Amino acid sequence: MTKVELKNHQVWRDLTEILETLDPDILVKEHLESCDYKVCGYWDEQDEYHEIITLPRNLEALLVSSSIGVTNKKRFIQLNFSLINAGIDITYQPTNNSQKLGELVLIYDENLEFVDENWLLDIDVI
Repeated sequence: MTKVELKNHQVWRDLTEILETLDPDILVKEHLESCDYKVCGYWDEQDEYHEIITLPRNLEALLVSSSIGVTNKKRFIQLNFSLINAGIDITYQPTNNSQKLGELVLIYDENLEFVDENWLLDIDVI
């Protein structure tokens, strides 16, 4: 039996380097702008269908976790974001009324091309 210790393996240094050079804020902002802050064809937790959900423009997306996955011949990067409605007053200053709206998972292939998205939204607060 071959024993491989991954604790200090080069793969972890490569992963760390990739995640340090990757700017998830730019990726999520580009994604939200490309979909015009709208989620189309969403099924909520009560199995209700929503044709279009419009997200607030003052939405903040905070990176919660990131990972790299491998399946057969495919490799991907997965970025998990928490979506927060950053309360802004009429002078465009942040307020203490920030509210979590849900989560967004973005998946990119090894060439950093968009592959898939997964939304988990709290419909009651949107």
